[in-house]
Amino acid sequence: APALEVVLSCDAGGSLWNCNVWEPRSGTTLTSYRGGNTSARGLCMLAGEYLLGAQLGKNFINVWELQRKDQLQQKIICPGVVTCLAASPNGLHVTAGIGESIYLWEVSTGNLLLTLNRHYQDLTCIRFTDDSSHLISGGKDNLVLVWSLCSVLQVSFARMPEPRYIWSRHTLPVTDIHCGVGGPLSRVATASLDQTVKLWELSCGELLMSVLFDVGIMSVTLDPCEYYLFCGGNDGSIFHVNLFTEPDQREKSFQTEKGGSQIFKGHRNQVTCLSVSMDGTLLISGSHDETVRLWDVQSKQCLRTINHKGPVTNAFLTVASANMFNPDSKPSISLPKFSRHVHTSEITENEEGGVVTLRLQHNNKEAQESYLEKAEELYSVMCAAADKHMLGDGENTKMRVVELEDEVKTLKKINRDLYDFSVQVLTKQS
Repeated sequence: APALEVVLSCDAGGSLWNCNVWEPRSGTTLTSYRGGNTSARGLCMLAGEYLLGAQLGKNFINVWELQRKDQLQQKIICPGVVTCLAASPNGLHVTAGIGESIYLWEVSTGNLLLTLNRHYQDLTCIRFTDDSSHLISGGKDNLVLVWSLCSVLQVSFARMPEPRYIWSRHTLPVTDIHCGVGGPLSRVATASLDQTVKLWELSCGELLMSVLFDVGIMSVTLDPCEYYLFCGGNDGSIFHVNLFTEPDQREKSFQTEKGGSQIFKGHRNQVTCLSVSMDGTLLISGSHDETVRLWDVQSKQCLRTINHKGPVTNAFLTVASANMFNPDSKPSISLPKFSRHVHTSEITENEEGGVVTLRLQHNNKEAQESYLEKAEELYSVMCAAADKHMLGDGENTKMRVVELEDEVKTLKKINRDLYDFSVQVLTKQS
């Protein structure tokens, strides 16, 4: 049987269901998942067996087994409100944006592997490449950071992991990210309130194209062949950009006077979600006007409108897994309890740090220390002695650290308030 594409959609109201699953061509509701409501950029599927939804305004993630619609499998408690969520296509990792930090969990153990703290404002979106090799994050600080997952996981815990690329060409908050096909050779589209969409080459980090619109852009996607770019505006318009028009310009403006055929018109409020079908003929859009619309890409005609009970927060096309509609099926792996704290956060001088140890014999806990572990232990003892010599009494040092942490928090709050005020002034002027 051919693969069945379905639409998953959520709204901020959540009065009828949290997530609705429906068939795009007929509009028939196939199933729904109940309990809570999911925040924007907060819905994803894990390994084709679980559905994850970040609870709107709360510090936990709802988890459903795909075949058990009415019963939450568990709630993943997080250190703060989740602003964006993603699961790696290979099913090995789950990542969440919480405030300014990126949290990365290992699915098989539930361990929180690390937190990445290179953004200066709250995260707005996070995406994996299709081969799960890279993680791409965008935030209100106008930055897009590209992380190599392999490099990040191999870095010593004593050092802060560095992003592979820092893309800083946007001048206002980043609103959406789309990763094309090709893994480390893919192209990445980023959207921003600065009224631009930028296309990047992941292999070298170069900017390929920047398209300027006359409104802020809230969502972006590419068709499967990557011939066309679809951009959702904050006025309800959906812009259709041909990436292979002549002449080839690195920076260009979207020309609305070339005919209305380049714009999908129908939404009455900002378009927050966009997704294209596998064959490239259908476009799904979700909006704050409380509707999800199905469009024919060729004719730009709206084929179907699905009404919701609140602003649409998530809407995307995906291939239905085999067990989504089989109530007797069970996940091949059970989901463990996810940790709230980094697995290696409580390293003492006598424990290894920055080393991944494979224990092939589960009960063999008395393994002999390796030379690397002994060197790490010796180095930590030397550092502790040097710190004591330079800083003096440990109690005074702790007090000083607390004072400095409070000062940093105060400065961050001042910086955030100033930034929010500046953004409001700039957006009002435009």
